[in-house]
Amino acid sequence: MDWNAWIRQIHRWLSIAFTVTVIANFAAMGLEEPPAWVVYSPLLPLFLLLFTGLYMFVLPYAARWRSGRPAAQ
Repeated sequence: MDWNAWIRQIHRWLSIAFTVTVIANFAAMGLEEPPAWVVYSPLLPLFLLLFTGLYMFVLPYAARWRSGRPAAQ
């Protein structure tokens, strides 16, 4: 598997982890006042999703820049 495929796979698994932590957060808030680590647990996958998502967003532009083709208008 190449580098881009790894990033995409990591992004998919991070999205699952983020979804699970958000669901757990809502469940914990419904029961009682949750501890701080439960409240802040979705932040780590969210920041990692930001970086992998930005990387995938920039890929087509970087490929165009490396090939020397002008940007589509």
